[in-house]
Order: sequence, then C-alpha cells, then structure tokens
Amino acid sequence: MPCRQPIVARRRPSPRRRFLASLGRGCGAVGAALAGAMVAGGSRGDEPVRRLRVAVAGLGRGMGHVQSLLQIPGVEIAYLAEVDPQRLALGMKAVTGRQEAACRGVGDFRTALDDASLDAVFIALPNFWHTPAALLALAAGKHVYVEKPGSQNPREAEWLVAAARRSGRLVQMGNQRRTWMKEAIAALHSGAIGTVRYGRASYGNRRGAVPGKDRKLPAGIDLDLWQGPVPDDARHPAATLAHYDWHWFWHWGNGELGNNGVHALDVLRWGLRVDRPLRTSYTGGRYWFDDLQETPDTGTVVYDFGHCGCEWVHSSCTPLPEKPWGEVVFSGDGGTLAIARDGSWKVYDPQGVESGSGSGTTAAAGDLPHFVNFVDAIRGRADLNSPIDEGQKSAMLCHLGNIALRTNTVVRCDPHSGAIVDQPHCLALWGRESYRPGWGVPC
Repeated sequence: MPCRQPIVARRRPSPRRRFLASLGRGCGAVGAALAGAMVAGGSRGDEPVRRLRVAVAGLGRGMGHVQSLLQIPGVEIAYLAEVDPQRLALGMKAVTGRQEAACRGVGDFRTALDDASLDAVFIALPNFWHTPAALLALAAGKHVYVEKPGSQNPREAEWLVAAARRSGRLVQMGNQRRTWMKEAIAALHSGAIGTVRYGRASYGNRRGAVPGKDRKLPAGIDLDLWQGPVPDDARHPAATLAHYDWHWFWHWGNGELGNNGVHALDVLRWGLRVDRPLRTSYTGGRYWFDDLQETPDTGTVVYDFGHCGCEWVHSSCTPLPEKPWGEVVFSGDGGTLAIARDGSWKVYDPQGVESGSGSGTTAAAGDLPHFVNFVDAIRGRADLNSPIDEGQKSAMLCHLGNIALRTNTVVRCDPHSGAIVDQPHCLALWGRESYRPGWGVPC
C-alpha cells in the first residue's frame, strides 16, 4: 500500500515536478516497448537468431529458468540436470512437446559439459554449488548464467570473477532487478532527488521452524552428488537439509542476507553508485523459533561508503505488514525515490508530496527479460545487465555482512581493493577450509 502522506496544502507543480512526472510517463512507455522487443527475442526482432543449445542444472529454482527459456526463440534446452529423480521427471514433462529438439535428463550436470555443441549452462543449484559449477562450465568453454549470490564466500567470489575474465565467456548473475529496475535507477541518476545520501531496503516472510535431525531425505536423491564439492558437516547431516534448509546453516548457505538480501543490496549499490564499503555491521538473531537454525531470522545490516550509506532490514518470520510502499528507498537532498518490487517507482519531495512516478513495465514479464538479455548478449545483440564482476560486488556485501555478524565485529575494508584491514579473526572466514577433491575447485 502507498505510504501515508502528511496533509499539506496542494500547490501548482513546479517545473521540476512536471519534468519528473513526464519522465515517469515517458520511461514507462519506453519500458513497455523494450519489454515487447525483449520478449520477441532481441532488440531487432526481424533478424534471424543464432540457435543456442543450453543446459539447466537444478530444477527447484531452475524450473523458472526452464519456463523462461522455452519462450525465447532459437533456444533449445538440450539437458536438464537434477539429483532428485522426482524433480527431474517434472522438468522433463515441462519440456516435452514444447520444443522440437530432444532434451536429455541427467543426474550429473557435468555430463552436459562434454557436449561440444552446448553453448551455455544455467546454474540453479544451491549456493555452495554456484562457484564450483560455474568454474567447471567455464573450463569447458560454456557461457554461464548463475543464480544469486553466485558464491558462498568471498574467496569463491574472487575465483569466479577471475575465471570469467580468463575464459572470455559471458557470465550473468540472476539478480533480475538489474533488468526490472533500469527505469527507476535511470530516474535516480538523472537527478530526480538531487544528491543521493542514503538507501534502505526491507524484507519480510513467514518462515517456520527448521525440522529436526530426524527429517528424511526425499526418496531417490543422490546425496553424494547433492553435496558435490562440499565436505560433510558432522553437526548438520546433509540428509536433513535438502532441498531448502541448507540456506540457514553456515557450512552450506548464506542465511537470508545471501538468499534475499543480495537482491536489494544490489539495487542499493547500483543506485548509490558505489562498489566497496569502508565499514560493515550486522546485528540480529534467531528470535522466533528455538530450533537448529544458525543464521538470523531477524536483523539489520548497515554499510558505510564514506560519502553515503545504506541498510537492509529483514524479518524472515513475519511479513512486515506495515512495510512502506517501496522495497528499496533512496533519500537525497531533493526528497526520496521509492522502488517497488515490480520495478515501478515514485518520487516524493521533502514535504512528502508525490512529484513523479514510473510503471516499471519490464518486470511485468517476470524473469523472462533478464534471461533474454543473457541470450541476446551471447548472440552479440546486447550487453549483459548483470555481468558477474558487478554481481559479485553485491554478493561481497552479503559475505562481509555475515562475517560481521559471526565475529561480532564492525568489519573494516580498503575501499579500493575490498580487502579486510587488520582484522585476522574476520579473515578466517574469507573462504572454506577445504573442498572434496575432484570437483574442479582450487584447493
């Protein structure tokens, strides 16, 4: 619902307000046109398109990949990879009859990497698989679309960016708001609220308690393959964590910060035009349930970039019904700009009067435009909206926040290199201690 506005006397809009209002209407029209072009398969829909053969690895979140890819002209899903035979069967059913080319279902996604005619791999595996799977795909000469956060720890983020640069292949991260919210960020950067000083975002959900250790693994899962490069954790057996609760344990996941916070932090960093923070703090806890979960269900992470800052507030076990209209809100000398999850946006002057807006129509197509952007980039028809080096700057904000929480420290970083400064206890969490051999990860 819209923010409650203070009661003020209405007055004739200033030239600046009229400009902002027209900017919103104009950008909305442009956004609609661009969305139509992207759904058609590119910025010049009458051009012949190069056929692309792709694989999708992981069919939880990956089913969204499948549904989008089936709508893009000239894209053939050649492989579906999933360790859960029930999920694999559902994926194969979704593809069958929807494309002319045959699709092969496999348990191990590495099978697809041996296919020289395969162009790209879409990685929708758990976070602890993101970087190892991407490294393997890049080594095989494939383009990569990897879900957020793309890395499970800072060292993996460094490995992934370096491997992408060496490979000469395209790597896009699955932070769709980079495509959805272009219009809103363009308005912000055009001076809609003057100099931008601060950004804030929030997230709410109704997550329940994490089941105990007696939880049974879904039938037929290859647990060894599910774990892949990650060694066993004696405290939390992997069999109790598939397919989702691995998010809430440090050995496997990144908590809510790396699960949903990465989306908002990416938009905040984009809007503020910043890369690396000077200081990071994160306070929170597991307040709602007395269970095995290690990561906080409630908290606030704050970043100081010197000339500006931002924060992300989450409450994973209550949906924040009082949440203001904007998922992400920027504050500046000339007012505030609030962006909703669908990419629509509103500008308010310092007195709280709405002075501009935009529809964010690209988001109406859901994930599809972000996938289209990746496909168009492979075909040489577009630049990536979220190249992996940019995506990993935002993932690094999540990693720094989690390090701050786990060490009860305000983490200090060099703003140029991103390196942690004079805090060896924080550096101890920079990377995983070890990996299982044979999975393509530097050890």
